[in-house]
Amino acid sequence: MFIFKKHIPRRAVLKGAGATVALPLLEAMIPATSAFAATTAGKTVKRFAFVGFPHGAIMDHWSPKETGTGYTMSPILKPLEPFRQHMTIVSGLRNKPAETPEPHAYIEQGWLTCVRPYDFGKAGADSGVSADQIAVRYVGQDTRLPSLELTTSTSARMAWRTPTQPLPQESNPRAVFQKLFGQGDTDQERAQILAETGSVLDRVQSQAQRLQASLGVGDRHVVSDYLDSVREIERRVQMAQKQDDSSLQIPDAPIGTPNDITEYFKLMFDLMSLAFQADITRVITFSMDHEASMRTYTNLSIAEGFHPLSHHGNNPQKMDKLVQIQTYHAQVFAAFIKKISETKEGDGTVLDHSTILFGSDMSNSDRHNNDPLPSAVLGHANGKIKGGQHLKYPQDSRHADLLFTLLQRNELPVKSIGDSGEGLSEV
Repeated sequence: MFIFKKHIPRRAVLKGAGATVALPLLEAMIPATSAFAATTAGKTVKRFAFVGFPHGAIMDHWSPKETGTGYTMSPILKPLEPFRQHMTIVSGLRNKPAETPEPHAYIEQGWLTCVRPYDFGKAGADSGVSADQIAVRYVGQDTRLPSLELTTSTSARMAWRTPTQPLPQESNPRAVFQKLFGQGDTDQERAQILAETGSVLDRVQSQAQRLQASLGVGDRHVVSDYLDSVREIERRVQMAQKQDDSSLQIPDAPIGTPNDITEYFKLMFDLMSLAFQADITRVITFSMDHEASMRTYTNLSIAEGFHPLSHHGNNPQKMDKLVQIQTYHAQVFAAFIKKISETKEGDGTVLDHSTILFGSDMSNSDRHNNDPLPSAVLGHANGKIKGGQHLKYPQDSRHADLLFTLLQRNELPVKSIGDSGEGLSEV
């Protein structure tokens, strides 16, 4: 092992004119002679991601037929087959307290709170605070950004800091990139700096070269691969900006937002991966779309709007198209899981140290119900979540128990969330 007389601080960054680029975890940040090295840094890092999709799922195609470890992967979740040992599928849960007669207006707001939006605050100060923001209280103070809220829509409201304050979710990949890597006190200032000075990496290049000269071989590869990833995302964001600037056919498209939906999802998930890898934040929420979305999935040769299609009326053709869309969502999500499963960190990978919930607060979109919800947990929470199994709970089991369990497995001192009880011991 390369021995360093003076190690690099974990919060070290590369700085240039108007730019700050965080670094991933390096061996040089862990002095080989220290007790910290012996405890394998990164093992206790606790990360959360909550990735939600609208309009529920065709549950017969989401939930495996068998329970336990020897189940056959369901059609919708088939893209996640390579990660089955990292995945826990949880079936049978209901979010009863969040059920409303106005599902599209409120349903996504209750997914991480387990409280009806118009009851937020009535049962106490935390009634209506979302699970991601509860996690922020305990793991969000050690990073530059306490949390990151993302979406591909313009009206998502999934993250709630207080019962009366939803957090805005950013839909523009360029704005996210600026938030992660730009310098300045405000988003407006960061945007102005980037517009005037160009590439983030060009401005930190000289410092990056000096850093590389001081690192061991392994760390040089880690930093090189990481900066290549940043460069590639920067290039794609810039290309998307040029594309949208020159296109008058979609005047409402935000600058930096790709027209191609697959590239859009990939950019957002890649930014999430970098945010975790560089430890810029440890809590991310991402709404893949919003309820009542009118998006058309022409990439799947589906011309109908997502929302009208979700009212399938048990029409087999419409249900087949919904399965296509839901499988596609699992596919682009699986690419994110693959990336963080290959990102080494401490004694394992970023995925090993993460707790990621992938699901929806709707079940049957034609009935607008919340029972049973589609839920899959990826990651091992530093060895606290088993993975590799399908768990099916009895009718009316509480969705809040799953949220509470995810926080509990990460040893956060949380007493309850929503209507939770003691949690799910099998997870």
